[in-house]
Amino acid sequence: MSVDLNALKTPGPTITALTQPFWDAAAQGRLRIQHCEDCGKAVFYPRPICPHCWSKRLVWKEASGKGQLKSFSQVDKPGHAGWLPAAPYVVGLVALAEGPTMLSFILPGARPPRVGDALLLAPTAIGGRVLPAFKSVETATEEKPQ
Repeated sequence: MSVDLNALKTPGPTITALTQPFWDAAAQGRLRIQHCEDCGKAVFYPRPICPHCWSKRLVWKEASGKGQLKSFSQVDKPGHAGWLPAAPYVVGLVALAEGPTMLSFILPGARPPRVGDALLLAPTAIGGRVLPAFKSVETATEEKPQ
């Protein structure tokens, strides 16, 4: 992908009091998700009660940034004109190591994505904000200096 993702004119996320901790962490290049203090399970997307045990005792914790690609789609015709310069691009369902699944932008790698690929968090400036994108472990390994 040769387009500057940060220069895209895309709409930003809707930030509420409930989602503010997630977006604040994302702006710092980190991934934070909720965890239930009663059942111990991780929760994503942000919500006021645990979907597993209905507890209201949810706290924010740092996520590992590791995941696995469950499914993906190449977007050739974006739903918003701001994404046209980046098309085609890939979005995917990422099974986080902590348990929940999130939808995310998948950065291009040396080869096309495949279901089952190991992924790492790759905070990326998109449309003037840092968002939690992911890249394949192989791509991350290839980028490390020897």
